[in-house]
Amino acid sequence: MQIWPHKHIHTLANFSIKDYESVFELANRFDALKNAGTKKIPALQGTLVTSLFFEASTRTKNSFELAAKRLSADVQTFAPSSSSLTKGETIIDTAITYSAMGADTLVIRHSSSYITFEIAKKLDAINSKTSVLNAGDGLHSHPSQGLLDIYTLIKFFSKKTLNPEVLNSKKILIIGDVNHSRVARSNLWALSAFGANIILCGPKTLIPDEFINFLKTPAPNQIEDPVKSRGSITISRSLEESIKIADAIIVLRLQKERMMENLLSSIDSYSLEYGLTPEQLSFNNKEIPILHPGPINRDIEISSKIVDEYPNCLINNQVANGIPIRMALLYLLQKYKHNPIAT
Repeated sequence: MQIWPHKHIHTLANFSIKDYESVFELANRFDALKNAGTKKIPALQGTLVTSLFFEASTRTKNSFELAAKRLSADVQTFAPSSSSLTKGETIIDTAITYSAMGADTLVIRHSSSYITFEIAKKLDAINSKTSVLNAGDGLHSHPSQGLLDIYTLIKFFSKKTLNPEVLNSKKILIIGDVNHSRVARSNLWALSAFGANIILCGPKTLIPDEFINFLKTPAPNQIEDPVKSRGSITISRSLEESIKIADAIIVLRLQKERMMENLLSSIDSYSLEYGLTPEQLSFNNKEIPILHPGPINRDIEISSKIVDEYPNCLINNQVANGIPIRMALLYLLQKYKHNPIAT
């Protein structure tokens, strides 16, 4: 395994193929331990993981905390409503405070895009050794979700040994509210890195034409793309035609809480045109995997019948896979402290 090159994890835009492979290799090993009956190992014993969630979360927050505990780390949680934020303290000062308490890693979720970059920059400026791990920032990025999604697909398509190359030339259909989805943005970086060709399908208000050029937008302070050749992005407005050629489908939630204006004529009309149903799936003659990052809006973006009865609906697999992926990320950040080669 390569020496881990990142002190902080903000985005998948700056992940190399070796970075992905390091995460997947470790996640696979951690997953194997669980399957062998070993749920807890002392890999991070004596370290402190602090969970700073400024937005509501079920899967990501609890998954990160469980991942840290399975590595024997101490876990410190944070409740915004009972913190000094109510007295006017800034998020950056809050992060500095937890760093001063000895946090080795801050796992941060916040509604502001790029906030983890700002926090990490401030911590580095005061020579803090604390790492920052982005658990979702505004519309920008959700690295661990992107990683667990692609890991779930690789496990599905690999016959025996985990092989990321199985995604090369696969057509991955992403349906729905891409514009407000940090998950979709992370998926675009991760899937394209392994040569998958991505089809974005939805109305123009939720998938503007500009997304065709998304992969040309680097991360802050990133000079060049670490992935030499990526898969493509195309945009379709026809769900039926997209499903016909798809090898896998990722359905996105309508993020009404992030919509600053009325972008849909009605929820019912959206569901009728872009909701995934068994009838829509019948346009594809393969038993393709269905993913959704959760939480799901049943019978709006995806039919309850698919969620509950379709054998290749992998939503619960995604949740389960999130634990070893997040274990891997926490472990790699701690390994960086022993071999710091980049920021």
